[in-house]
Amino acid sequence: MTQLPSAVSVRESGTGTPLVLLHAFPLNASMWSAQLDALPGPTGHDARVLAPDQRGFGGTELGAGEPSLDAVADDVALLLDAAGIDRAVIGGISMGGYVALAFARRHPQRLAGLLLANTKATADTEAARANRERIAAAVLARDSVQLLLDEKVAAGQLGPESGHLVERVQGMIAAAPPAAVAWAQRAMAARPDALDVLAGVRVPAAVVAGAEDGLTPLTEAELMVRALPDAELTVVPRVGHLSALEAPEAFNAAVRRLLDRVGR
Repeated sequence: MTQLPSAVSVRESGTGTPLVLLHAFPLNASMWSAQLDALPGPTGHDARVLAPDQRGFGGTELGAGEPSLDAVADDVALLLDAAGIDRAVIGGISMGGYVALAFARRHPQRLAGLLLANTKATADTEAARANRERIAAAVLARDSVQLLLDEKVAAGQLGPESGHLVERVQGMIAAAPPAAVAWAQRAMAARPDALDVLAGVRVPAAVVAGAEDGLTPLTEAELMVRALPDAELTVVPRVGHLSALEAPEAFNAAVRRLLDRVGR
C-alpha cells in the first residue's frame, strides 16, 4: 500500500493496462482483494490494478471540502498523475460507480474504458435523499456507525446465497469513520443525473448487475447500457449488490472482456 501526495491510500498490483477500481459505500479498498490478486494475470502483465480508499475510508484522509463526488473524481485524477498514468479504465461498484460517472464527466480525456457495477446513472429520489440525510445526521450525532450495523446494511447489500460474506462486510462497515459515512451520504445525495454523461462516452464500457440486487434494480443497468454507445451488460445470477465480492470469478471475467476491448 502506498500513500500518495494527495493523501489517497491505494493498493496496487500488476503492470498491464491501468485499471482503477472504486469501492462501494461504506466499505474500503480491501473489498477488491480478489481483483488485485487475479486481474493482473499469471505474469502480472494483463492489468495494473489500482484500488484507492475513497475520502475518509480506509487509509485516506477525509479532508475539509464540502461533500461532493466531483472532489473524489478529482482525487482519482491526482492518483493517475502520481502514478504516471495518462489514461485508465475507471471502474466502480455502487458509490464507486457514481464516482466513475463523475470522473467521466470531469476528465473524459483520461478515460480508456468505463466499468459500472451495481450502480445507476439516475439521481436520487426525494425519499432516497431524505434517507441519506437521516443516516448522515444520526451517525454524526452519535459519533458512531452502529446505526448501519443495527439496520443490517451488510445483509441488505448481499444476495441470498452470500451469507458467508456478512461478517467480512460488517467488519468493513464497522471500520468506517462516522464523519466519512455522513460526508459520503451527503455527496451521493447531491449527485446529478448522469445519463447525458454516458451518451458522450466514446470508449468501451461494461455494465455489471446482480440478478438479486435489492438496492439497484436491473432496470437501472439496462438504462445505462441503452445510453452508452459501446457497452456490454453482464447480469450475474444469484448475486446481490456486491458482485465483485459475491462472485469474483464472474465479475473478473466481465472486467477481462472489457480490458480486451480496450486493448484492440
